[in-house]
Amino acid sequence: MLWSTLSRYFFRRYVFTFLTYCLAILLVILLVDFNESARRMSSLANYTLATGLFISALRVPTILQTAIPFVVLIASIATLLQLNRKYELVVTRAAGISAWQFLAPIIAANLLIGIIAVVGLNTLAASAMQLAEDIVVERKLGARQSTSGSAPWLRQRTELGDTVVGARATAAGGTKLSGATFFLFDEDQRIKERLEAESAVLGDGEWVLKNVKVIRSSQPMELLETATVPTTLKAEFVGESLTSPDTVPFFELRSKIATAKSFGLSATSYEMQFHRLVAQPALLAAMTLIAAMVSLKFVRFGQSLAVILGGILAGFVLYVVSELIQAFANAGTVPPVVAAWLPVLVASALGTTVLLHKEDG
Repeated sequence: MLWSTLSRYFFRRYVFTFLTYCLAILLVILLVDFNESARRMSSLANYTLATGLFISALRVPTILQTAIPFVVLIASIATLLQLNRKYELVVTRAAGISAWQFLAPIIAANLLIGIIAVVGLNTLAASAMQLAEDIVVERKLGARQSTSGSAPWLRQRTELGDTVVGARATAAGGTKLSGATFFLFDEDQRIKERLEAESAVLGDGEWVLKNVKVIRSSQPMELLETATVPTTLKAEFVGESLTSPDTVPFFELRSKIATAKSFGLSATSYEMQFHRLVAQPALLAAMTLIAAMVSLKFVRFGQSLAVILGGILAGFVLYVVSELIQAFANAGTVPPVVAAWLPVLVASALGTTVLLHKEDG
């Protein structure tokens, strides 16, 4: 009975602390993203403060999904420090309850948070991100966005020659483009025309462009209200090529992977997203062990800052390693399942080893 009551108490304390930190980080994410969006889009004709705030709010769930491991780490450290300062952990240990026993409810809470994040938050984030992309494209707010490293490009082949299609923002599964650029090649693979359009929509056998600049070598630039570019691309193929994994709900990722492979496209980004989501509950549990490494030792007032910084540094190192391994996976060097689970296994092994040494000698 004592164990059950104590477990519920630790569980409630941790969940309250997690929600408090989560709300604070949500507000920070919203303010930072709104400030960045305003800096990038404020000069555009269709931009308003309300629109910018709404777009930033729609992006928050996606960013929060990435930040949850850090929220869990900080909340776990804060909870254990609070319990230490109030001598509650000292009394708990004196009652013969081991660290593994009073960490169990916190680990259980993080496993539950991970499952909710995968099942609920991911679905909300995917839908919200799709809506944000639709607003950016429909209101032509993607024209000034940076394209470095993130702009989608496609190459299509028709009877008239090859065309390379690029855009600064996409929506509706890649069938709507904002800030679109079309490079048309002749039979000798030399650029014969460059079309820059405010927007482009994939129709039946053609791209329909609006507010187009036509640029040809040795000729003055021509402005057109509308133009069309023939295409053999289908909406399903474009969707598989241009859809961001962040806009695909967890339960649709497996079918997305199968569809991409059926088109002969690389499904690495979708596979990486799927395995990262599957591994997320275990990663959050591993963050509890990382937090326990630096928080279980009794500390006096004034030493907490060093403890917190040590835990955050450990989490940051884990994040850098995870991103590095993911880069190898995207390059095809490491299988996505290995890239997703290796940081979890390393963090779990390290945390378990340190705790075993501290608790059991």
